[in-house]
Amino acid sequence: MTHYLKCCQLITHAIMLALLITVPAAGQRGRPGSSDVTHSLFGDFKVDDGNSGKTISATFRIILATVAGRTVNQQPINNNGRFMFLNVSNGDYFLVVEMDGAEALRIPIRVDAVFKTDIRKDILLEMSGARVPAGAPSKPAIIYARPEANQADFEKALAAEKKNDNKLAIFLFSKIVGADPKDFEAWTELGTVYFKTEKYDDASRSYRKALEEKPGYILALLNLGKVELNQKNNDAAIEMLTKALDADPKSAPANYFLGEAYLQLKKGSKAVGYFNEALKLDPNGMADAHLRLGALYRGAGLKDKAIAEYQQFLAKRPNHPDKSAIQQYIKENKK
Repeated sequence: MTHYLKCCQLITHAIMLALLITVPAAGQRGRPGSSDVTHSLFGDFKVDDGNSGKTISATFRIILATVAGRTVNQQPINNNGRFMFLNVSNGDYFLVVEMDGAEALRIPIRVDAVFKTDIRKDILLEMSGARVPAGAPSKPAIIYARPEANQADFEKALAAEKKNDNKLAIFLFSKIVGADPKDFEAWTELGTVYFKTEKYDDASRSYRKALEEKPGYILALLNLGKVELNQKNNDAAIEMLTKALDADPKSAPANYFLGEAYLQLKKGSKAVGYFNEALKLDPNGMADAHLRLGALYRGAGLKDKAIAEYQQFLAKRPNHPDKSAIQQYIKENKK
């Protein structure tokens, strides 16, 4: 058991890096279809009428488009409805909301997963009257409006980051925030590159700079929480990840890493709830939560529950490197 728990702990850092969340800026160039793996992209669509009591008579359509403007798929949708796009390849896209045939909102989204995954992206439109004005903001769509020159550098930096040219990415993001210290999105991306290159102090400073400019920015809160967790500053991690969850209660990664922080503090009873919520929100993307739950139940002597978690994990990750060890535990302890 000790050997397996150590194996679980060793994968924590890799999981944190793999689940870094980034939202590309409008105009980012991507390469959808660069992987043979495809995913489903879905979400709930809601129009908040501000308690006006008026009927929403507009017709809505959700469009999945490449950053170059090509429509991949589209579907009509009603208020409080759910959209779903199947067979979505890895890449950078826009979710476009049309109201009565006119574009009302454009949300950038990056699809990037090694295994087939269900990706959830809820959309909330807020309005003050009976109709949603063109260009109305949505809580998930937070994009910093930067000058044209900075935007060009931002896109180059994102491209460099994608190619793992971290030195160039750091140079360009640093150049952007040097010219415009209020660019919270560039600060966040800079922090992410520092985190990936294990420059944790620089990553922390960058994320905190982003939060000075945009205190509730979930990406900075979430990734700062991961930095603190990586540094074993578990109380600080819980503080940041709780704020991230306040900013977006439906964030599966925020739930997962909050569970991880409580697990590191040996507060397994609290960790269980967050791991289960992460799985509820993103069953495939958060599959590693099954491993953490399995280890918790195993340590508590709850073999049946541990086996159930491990079986669910292997169903989602059949080629995991620890597959043999997990199967051996199941075989030895299954009644």
